[in-house]
Amino acid sequence: MIDLQAKDNCPTLETISEYIRNPVFTQLCSEIKSTCKCNEKIEYSSCSWEKGWNIKFKKSGKTLCTVYPRECYFTVMIVIGPKEKAPVEAILPECTAELSDIYNRTPEGNGQRWLMIDLEDKSALYNDVLRLIQIRRSS
Repeated sequence: MIDLQAKDNCPTLETISEYIRNPVFTQLCSEIKSTCKCNEKIEYSSCSWEKGWNIKFKKSGKTLCTVYPRECYFTVMIVIGPKEKAPVEAILPECTAELSDIYNRTPEGNGQRWLMIDLEDKSALYNDVLRLIQIRRSS
């Protein structure tokens, strides 16, 4: 079993996938890599908010999203900054009620919202996450 808090033991993407035990994780990683033409970077965060190993997807030095592994699911963090705000708010009415609720409940600080979206299955929320990542990539 993987210890996500063990700073000296960087897990592989495969090990993280085994820990999560949810094929949607592998599908999301694959879709991000192919549509955004980027690779994952496994990083250790010492942040008190979410300490441990996570997966970042970056394009041209910009973090598109960060994935936090959980048992049987995972959390995708997408930062909506000033450049993304208008495009995201324009598509929000087309998105799931769940995503709209997450967006509206997430406080804005320094012009940003740090959306934390739990994914368990390949639902409409999954598609919303991909749309947000595309907006982030385009901005």
